Amino acid sequence: MFRDSITLIVLALGMPSLAAAETMSFGDSIGKLAASCGAEIVANCRGVNPDSNRLKECLSRNRDVLSPQCASNYLGVFDAIQKRVAARVTVANACQREIVKVCGGSTKETSKSVPCLVSTPKGISNNCLKAVDDAGYR
Repeated sequence: MFRDSITLIVLALGMPSLAAAETMSFGDSIGKLAASCGAEIVANCRGVNPDSNRLKECLSRNRDVLSPQCASNYLGVFDAIQKRVAARVTVANACQREIVKVCGGSTKETSKSVPCLVSTPKGISNNCLKAVDDAGYR
C-alpha cells in the first residue's frame, strides 16, 4: 500500500510541466519526500490527489502530526519541485535563438527541441546550456 502511494506521487509530480540554478531532480525530490514523509502521507493524505500542490496542502493542514523530519523537509522538497518546473519554463526564453536557428523548431513547442539542444554542442550559447542543465534535461 505504501509503495503504491509513493509510486502515484512519483508519477504525479513528474507529469506537471516537465528537474536546480542548482535544482533538485524530480526523482531526488520525491525520494526525499518519501523518506521523510511517507508514513505521514499514507496516514493523513489518503485519497488526496497526489499532485504537488494538493499534497503540500495536505501536509500543511496536518503540520501538528508530522514527524520532526517530515516537518523540516517537506517545504524544501516542494520548493525544489517548483524551482525545477520554473527552470524548465526558462529554457524557452534562454534558448529562443538556438531553438529556431540551430534546431529548426518553434519556441511554442520547446519540448520538441530539447533533444536537439541536448545533443548539439555547436551553436548553443552558454546561457542556453545552463538553462538546459538547470532544467535537468542533461
